[in-house]
Amino acid sequence: MSNVYDLLEERGYIAQCTHPEELRELLGKEKVKFYIGFDATADSLTAGHFLTIMAMMHMQRAGHVPVALMGGGTTMVGDPSGKSDMRKMMTKETIDHNVECFKEQIGRFLDTSEGKMIFENNADWLLNLNYVEFLREVGVHFSVNRMLTAECYKQRMERGLTFFEFNYMIMQSYDFLKLNQMHDVVLEMGGDDQWSNIIGGVELIRRKEQKPAYGLTLTLLTTSDGTKMGKTVKGALWLDPLKTSPYEFYQYWRNIEDVKVEQCLGLLTFLPMDEVRRLGALEGAEINKAKEVLAYEITKIVHGEEEAEKAQKAAREVFAGSGMSDHMPTFEYSKDAFEAADVIQGLVDSGLASTRSEGRRLIEGGGVLIGDAKVSDIKSKLTDYELTDGALVLRKGKKKSVKVVIK
Repeated sequence: MSNVYDLLEERGYIAQCTHPEELRELLGKEKVKFYIGFDATADSLTAGHFLTIMAMMHMQRAGHVPVALMGGGTTMVGDPSGKSDMRKMMTKETIDHNVECFKEQIGRFLDTSEGKMIFENNADWLLNLNYVEFLREVGVHFSVNRMLTAECYKQRMERGLTFFEFNYMIMQSYDFLKLNQMHDVVLEMGGDDQWSNIIGGVELIRRKEQKPAYGLTLTLLTTSDGTKMGKTVKGALWLDPLKTSPYEFYQYWRNIEDVKVEQCLGLLTFLPMDEVRRLGALEGAEINKAKEVLAYEITKIVHGEEEAEKAQKAAREVFAGSGMSDHMPTFEYSKDAFEAADVIQGLVDSGLASTRSEGRRLIEGGGVLIGDAKVSDIKSKLTDYELTDGALVLRKGKKKSVKVVIK
């Protein structure tokens, strides 16, 4: 029988692991309960969450039991990991709404039937803690000196780390302890930026309970310059189709850097690794075939086969055919607003540029087209260009386009 640890390693998921040999042996012989935490900072999961969900799917398919921990309590504090500023405070009502959105989305990817998966919310034990008892039970096991060396706090030390946020590592560690006591969860998984927090929980269980516990971090999706992958002109790449349309989602993966294709195929699709390596080895114009496969496969998992096929068809129509599709991103103008708008305003309104200054620079750099016509005059108006069926296609370079429609 194959071991899921080997599968995760081969596909590129594993960044760090506290006790790799012990954990591999355990995963090969027992049904293991493991957890991943999700702080409910928005009403939709993102592309970054999708990687962790894929890891959960692999683990569940291998017979292990995922525990999805909703951060109804920790979201009220905010994780300082990777943040240069303190997270914006959210109301309990907003957090509770986001938790329900997360549970619904996660449930689309995993088997949530009894015995196959568990949902928990750390608000159930964190919000009513007795502070003195908590310090006596958990706080005594943490060295402040050691906590201050943790990577998750280093970025904040110069600008000021509040005591409020300093508690986050202890709270996350306590989550692991509680899940271990409640459900015999022995493994915490999370993004590699969670390494310090995960170690805290592993060591807390081993010291306090005198039981084995393990931590495993997952590779972070980044571009070649090290920034987090999954950011678009409009912000995050969301899994909710109302926030990021299936077409935009497809296009994001269709346009990723060549050097990231093989990694993303391994992490974000279920294609066999022989096929992943074959596609990843394509070069020149051929790599575009691999990108099409990547975009289609990811969109199929997230939005379903029908939406994936629509997105692929629209992308081909836009960039290889008529230049316009019913499934491409659309921005609607009233007749009066359309007649008043210059091309720069069209770029801003449609989301292709964040400011008029950026729109002006794009035109001056030759990067803006309407249909197949390059826009060279920064004073051009949208009405200077011919409409097709009451619409025109506004393009930013070769990869981003929006259909502008008059209502």
